[in-house]
Amino acid sequence: MLVASCGLTAAAQVGAPYIHDPSTVAECDGKYYTFGTGQGGLISEDGWVWHSGGVRPGGGAAPDVIKIGDRYLVGYSSTGGGFNGPHAGTILTMWNKTLDPASPDFGYTEPVEVARSEADEDCDAIDVGFLMTPDGRLYCTYGTYFGFIRMVELDPATGARKEGNRPVDIAIDCEATTLIYRDGWYYLLGTHGSCCDGVNSTYNIVVGRSRSVTGPYLDNVGRDMLRGGGKMVIAAEERRFGAGHFGRIVLEEGVEKMSLHYEADLDRSGRSVLAIRPILWKDGWPEGAPLVEDGNYKILSRRRGYGLELTVDFVRVEGGMMPFWMKPDEKVAVLEGQKLEDVADGWPSGNTQVRLGDYIARPHQKWTLQAVPEAGGYLGGPYYKIVIEGTTRALATAEGARLETVPEFSGAACELWRVDQLTDGTFRIMPKEIPGQPGAALCLVSVADSTPGLGRFDFSSDNCKWDLVRR
Repeated sequence: MLVASCGLTAAAQVGAPYIHDPSTVAECDGKYYTFGTGQGGLISEDGWVWHSGGVRPGGGAAPDVIKIGDRYLVGYSSTGGGFNGPHAGTILTMWNKTLDPASPDFGYTEPVEVARSEADEDCDAIDVGFLMTPDGRLYCTYGTYFGFIRMVELDPATGARKEGNRPVDIAIDCEATTLIYRDGWYYLLGTHGSCCDGVNSTYNIVVGRSRSVTGPYLDNVGRDMLRGGGKMVIAAEERRFGAGHFGRIVLEEGVEKMSLHYEADLDRSGRSVLAIRPILWKDGWPEGAPLVEDGNYKILSRRRGYGLELTVDFVRVEGGMMPFWMKPDEKVAVLEGQKLEDVADGWPSGNTQVRLGDYIARPHQKWTLQAVPEAGGYLGGPYYKIVIEGTTRALATAEGARLETVPEFSGAACELWRVDQLTDGTFRIMPKEIPGQPGAALCLVSVADSTPGLGRFDFSSDNCKWDLVRR
């Protein structure tokens, strides 16, 4: 059956992902949690569909959460008012054994003050962010546009400020900061631009890096963040504005996501919403990547560059090779490429295998990816259906971890695909389910130059990586 191509859409978190100043997303007993300004938070069973239900006492603003051992440390600011508000504030921390409010182990400890600012001080104690260093030291950053961003060291056993530790100034002209560590570098991420102005917010996330946790943090052109430097990480989208409050989630080697909010989502009445986007690492710098959009693609194996294709007989295009001695002044004609209707009647009608081959823009090599939001998802994305462009013939898995296409997309789990952009810009493509192997975590692999299959993901191997090239 032939169908019209789908339109282009940008997938977003579904359910009720309404939150402002979200903490880094944390996993607890198979569910995901994030907390925001106020006392509430969000919960998700799969990382895609979000609903209210997270519990954090104390109110205040801009919390963060980090798992240390078998406990969760939650920090928040009890007062503070940002650029135009009062600047007397406190940063507090508290522990919980679990983030699940329905668990019998749920219960927060009494909060402990770890930093404060006075009304006339050149800092505003708000917007806490945590980092655990590779050698087991715990730091928190805080501050806003009013004065400096500061850092203090905490005791990872108690969550209290380390005795005798004094704040260190590390940045200006940003807020909602946090630290991450990667490959010998410490990265300071902060939110720059105007806050709390809805569709007019210019919030964006910037970064600097240092070999020392205490700085100096310089951007890609050498500007110190203490002098307002910062390299762009992520900013507005076409329908969402005010990107702020970065959090890093490392799922496994090569698979990283960032949590943030957009202060205004035009598709949700301009409300502030949670967003999760892939992290790319380019020349040692993090960048936010968009979600995979609905559209037409060629799917190319990194192993060899061959394209994923339907296993059908090759149909030659009329014309062959034009004489190379053709005179320059002879009339040049524009030729059409092979069309779906030219070949589809000769394709098998039932389930058909797939293979890899030299990409030459033939109909059996052209694919359409379309999000299926109602099918659920995973952290940061929906499941997709992958069909031969212009048809209903869908990529699927079969018994024995085999690949095939089915004539009609039915929405079955074996026809749904997870598509993660990796930190190097390539993609991992994983089935939601493999018949006969429930829970198997296998991805699309290039077994050999012309043979695709399913196998374990290995970020160090190009066999597991794919390029999605828009057509």
